[in-house]
Amino acid sequence: MARMFTYPSPTPEAELQVRAARFTDLPLIQDIHNQGIIDRVATLDTELRTMADAQLWFKRHGPRHPVLVAEAGGSIVGWASLNTFNVRPAYQYVADLSIYLARPWRGKGLGARLLSPLISLARELGYHKIVLSAFPTNTAGMRLYARQGFTTVGIYKEMGLLDGRWVDTIIMEKLL
Repeated sequence: MARMFTYPSPTPEAELQVRAARFTDLPLIQDIHNQGIIDRVATLDTELRTMADAQLWFKRHGPRHPVLVAEAGGSIVGWASLNTFNVRPAYQYVADLSIYLARPWRGKGLGARLLSPLISLARELGYHKIVLSAFPTNTAGMRLYARQGFTTVGIYKEMGLLDGRWVDTIIMEKLL
């Protein structure tokens, strides 16, 4: 059973800090990821992530694949990460993007606050490109990516079976 956490409400005066994720952030990172799974807005994952899943995922990240969190009121309200796109050496300069926001913080500008420093980190780490896959129905996400300079390069038709129906995903990239 998924834990339920309370997140501070987004307000103009909310102190927001973006920082590197810590192991102790995993319960909230996991909860926010699970919200994305339940809400069907950002992932083809169909089963909620366990703490063991989150720990394994976090251990796969490191200096080359950073995880950033947004913290407000002492609580993690969103996270973003650079992930391995493909293990083949030819792809070592391509990163895959993940970004998830707690429900009350969606549509409030938090995505840009996380994505901008992550793009800067990708440049510092020597990446040539960031890629992502998104649902065409995630209009807020699509606007965020476009504003951050991502361009659509294609559509995977019927990429995954979600709740008994085939869904498309849009593939986007940003050359750094």
